[in-house]
Amino acid sequence: MLFVISYLLLVLEKYKLNRNFSEKKEGQTQMKAMVLKEICNLKEKKTPLELTDLPEPVPGKKEILVKISACGVCHTELDEIEGRTPPPRFPVVPGHQVVGRVEATGKSVSTLKVGHRVGIAWIYAACGKCKFCLSGNENLCPHFRATGRDVNGGYAQYMTVAEDFAFSIPDIFSDSEAAPLLCAGAIGYRSLRLTGLKDGQNLGLTGFGASGHLVLKMVRHRYPNTQVFVFARSAKERAFSRALGAVWTGHTAEKSPEKLDCIIDTTPVWKPVVEALKNLEPGGRLVINAIRKEEGDKDALLELDYPTHIWQEKEIKSVANVSRRDVSEFLALAAEMDLKPEVQVFALNEANEALVELKTKQIRGAKVLRID
Repeated sequence: MLFVISYLLLVLEKYKLNRNFSEKKEGQTQMKAMVLKEICNLKEKKTPLELTDLPEPVPGKKEILVKISACGVCHTELDEIEGRTPPPRFPVVPGHQVVGRVEATGKSVSTLKVGHRVGIAWIYAACGKCKFCLSGNENLCPHFRATGRDVNGGYAQYMTVAEDFAFSIPDIFSDSEAAPLLCAGAIGYRSLRLTGLKDGQNLGLTGFGASGHLVLKMVRHRYPNTQVFVFARSAKERAFSRALGAVWTGHTAEKSPEKLDCIIDTTPVWKPVVEALKNLEPGGRLVINAIRKEEGDKDALLELDYPTHIWQEKEIKSVANVSRRDVSEFLALAAEMDLKPEVQVFALNEANEALVELKTKQIRGAKVLRID
């Protein structure tokens, strides 16, 4: 009997969530949003998101309401849609590279005013009390909440966020240019920091999408004596990286002409990890910048040979989320070096098209939704 009662309460709670998500309260205006209602395979379903009318959110006392103008499209959205890092509940509005202007503020908001341009990144909230938060590593907080996964995100006309988790956007960037900086740029910045790279050392980039092309630009600015070697399956990506200053490019499985002190892997699969380890110098470090890896080629790990891939004190380090420090420091650096990402712009109702292009590796720079 207790089990039955508990089950009925769960069903009722889910019904309330779904109802509150879609029902308009009296006097509340509506907004457009692209909504994910279930996990699906993008190879089988090309339109995972549905354009929907939702109630415009209302900010809490420490929150701001943001009228969204642009939102970047990230591979993490594919991981959410296909269930590798699933949202805790459905329906949900994805999107975590959000740029817009403050439309309204809660009564306890003190620093941001209506009209201020702000960005919202993957880090939506953290507890602020655990050992990770207190040491500046809030990205590892056990209560970390992600924008567009754990809460509604930026594939919409409006969203709310706590004032302390919104970032001022430097004036030199347009809205579309700023959006990819909030994730592709910030996570690339964290990845580069975690490599421990020193000027003059060789850096490898495995995969060359939104994050990779920003990392290459950062390296050219901060480490002028470092040579960058790019591994990518796509000939277009390899040509793009050479145009940005890569000294050598090759297919993922090719051997680099020189051993590499550090490598950043931004691919969603396993084979590049195995191949990258072969190209590392003794004592080198591989940083894996991926929230999840796909299962399709996991058997590539069976090719690992200890003396070839692991021995001689090689290191593997993952990147987990971003902290507010990463976002703030990177935005300042990007403004200092006038770092403008390459972008492809889509309308809000074209989000499915952008996602499918991302899934099928039709990539040059970053994809961004413009929201009117």
